[in-house]
Amino acid sequence: MASQWYSLVSQKLFLAQTLLGQLEPGSRFGTGETLTEAEKALNREAATQGAVELMLRGRRLLLVLIANLYQHRNAQPESLSQLQALTGPENQDVQRLTELAAQPGSWWSHLDQLEHSQGHPAATRKTVSDENIIAVAAEPGPDRTPSGLMKTLEALRHFAEDLNEQHSEW
Repeated sequence: MASQWYSLVSQKLFLAQTLLGQLEPGSRFGTGETLTEAEKALNREAATQGAVELMLRGRRLLLVLIANLYQHRNAQPESLSQLQALTGPENQDVQRLTELAAQPGSWWSHLDQLEHSQGHPAATRKTVSDENIIAVAAEPGPDRTPSGLMKTLEALRHFAEDLNEQHSEW
């Protein structure tokens, strides 16, 4: 049963990678001559948000996979704290994820930032006039570049592969 959950996690991550691959320069996605720049931007945003949602779903399914590995067949934990309550704080896989969650630059932390960003409306901006302009700031928020998202995706995939290998040896 655990291998079925691993397959589902892998599927979601593969689909996210496919969407991210369409955002790379030189890809055929959104390069049709009939598309306006606004339509191309809309396609890029849809692919980005779709990839993020698939990665978030993959992370949630990873929690279900871990619960399954520890004989909690019908459990559907939606958070790390729910998984910890289910399997216990001494669980090594939960401890590894807890360490990742506490690490600011980790893939888990990046997904937390993406989830927050995608689940909340954009912050309202102060209007700018010649009198109050001081400096130009970059758009705040998590890295949503294709390469940044791909890095997080690969780290999540690597974690899932290691987990699957480790538990299939037992």
